[in-house]
Amino acid sequence: MTSPRIVLASASPRRRELLAALGVSFEVVPSEVDETTEEREAVRVAESLARRKAEAVAAAQPDALVIGSDTVVALDGRLLAKPADAEKARGMLRNLRGRAHEVVTGVAVALDGRVLVDHGRTGVHMRAYSDAEIEAFIASGSPFDKAGGYAIQDEAFAPVARFEGCRCNVIGLPLGVLRGLLGQFEVETRAPDVDCPVCAPLVQ
Repeated sequence: MTSPRIVLASASPRRRELLAALGVSFEVVPSEVDETTEEREAVRVAESLARRKAEAVAAAQPDALVIGSDTVVALDGRLLAKPADAEKARGMLRNLRGRAHEVVTGVAVALDGRVLVDHGRTGVHMRAYSDAEIEAFIASGSPFDKAGGYAIQDEAFAPVARFEGCRCNVIGLPLGVLRGLLGQFEVETRAPDVDCPVCAPLVQ
């Protein structure tokens, strides 16, 4: 079977790096879908938006296998999106400080009208970082393209004390979940060289 052309429906450089770790060739065609939703349950939001992104790009790329993904941060039943400005980033980071929350990433794979959807979920515990650290992080410009306003892999801010589950999921693309979906389309992947206690063992 000839492997289909693969398209990642995301402009995220972090998702590009993670997908590349699976050893597949792919193109990037960001989706332009409206991400607003009335849904408030994290898994349903993440999966529905991932599906929406994959289907939107697949409609314009009918010969391609399209991967869509969406990451949601949930704290006390509230969903934290990407902060629109410094004040929102400040509020998010203060609310997350020293507390636990959940990160859910939906993944959708679409090809020839068939769409498979799954998700990863990770419990994340933040350290008690200072207000000064928050301000320095905001000044760097890093919070504004990230759900919840932070990155687990940020070595300077290093906001996460510990986590339970998939680290790749928090970054934005759970590779073990994605590999399972790609396998159902007979797309071969390699074991990724990633710092994740879940994805690396799953794909070997």
